[in-house]
Amino acid sequence: MKKLLVLAAALTLTACSQAPAAQEPTQRAAPQAGFPVTVENCGRTLTFDRPPAKVVTGYHPSLETLFALGLGDRITGRTNFSESPFLPGHKEQYDKIPEISDTIMMPQKEIMLSQGADFIVDNQMASFDAAGGYATVEELDAAGSPVYILGGWCSPEEVLQFTLDDTFDDLRNLGKIFGVSDRADKLISELQAQLDDVKKRVEGRTPVKVLATDGGKGPVNAYGGSGITHQMITLAGGENVLADVKGDYTEVSAEQVSASQPEAVLISDYSTLRGEDMPSSPAKAAETFAIVKNSPAAKEQRYLAVPVTAQHPGYRNLLAVTDIARFLHPDAFTQ
Repeated sequence: MKKLLVLAAALTLTACSQAPAAQEPTQRAAPQAGFPVTVENCGRTLTFDRPPAKVVTGYHPSLETLFALGLGDRITGRTNFSESPFLPGHKEQYDKIPEISDTIMMPQKEIMLSQGADFIVDNQMASFDAAGGYATVEELDAAGSPVYILGGWCSPEEVLQFTLDDTFDDLRNLGKIFGVSDRADKLISELQAQLDDVKKRVEGRTPVKVLATDGGKGPVNAYGGSGITHQMITLAGGENVLADVKGDYTEVSAEQVSASQPEAVLISDYSTLRGEDMPSSPAKAAETFAIVKNSPAAKEQRYLAVPVTAQHPGYRNLLAVTDIARFLHPDAFTQ
């Protein structure tokens, strides 16, 4: 019997309440209690004399993370998100924010600088590459628009070094920057409780052998033993069959994937990429099962479509662990 499960972020989101949105300071020039605050990001020291009030967000996980902290009213510009379903309650907030780019990337340099942002949050350095026509981090800093990169994804090496603790650190830092540390601490406690619950439920169970892939007939786009996806698999009670591959998102030969014999497959789910239509999750799953045709996963057609937003730094990382655990160990969640 075919086992098709789609990531139900709605189930985990209900456990994390959102605090009321903060009010913008009425006197922008007046000192505020608790400020200035200083945080470190990408080897830079960022200092804020007051909470940001004109924020631009890049790829969608950055927007989701600010929404989770109740900061939607501070966001004055965002990029497009049309990859997969929104988290519950987010679409309504998203629609109210002006779109400054029709893809997941930041707009070109002139448009970006014209936003007059006092803070920019993203989780990819590609949106600040001068070669692509984008405003650089240095140019934005000079314009009074400091950039914060979620997860410390500041270089290829740091992408591999990422741990889920970095997401908690981001929540703490953003809580300080916006003067809402109480909200951040509350959200962190709720999310940590969810992870502790998952750990308790899967503890002592035989890990399920998992292949995480983005499709491809060979080489295969897959997730190795470093970074976000590998950690989510491990915390959810799985064993990454490509754990020996050094890499997060990387290419692996069809022969190595075929020999991996997964018991379950995670498929990166997104319908568009930079405005272009992408293969569906069922299509990518079919490609994968053709390669691992003699595996337990292929015989049972057992796969989970994981929104690719959960595979980038941001709030959804932590939600996804529970959903992956439910997929891998459904009997652990019967009560």
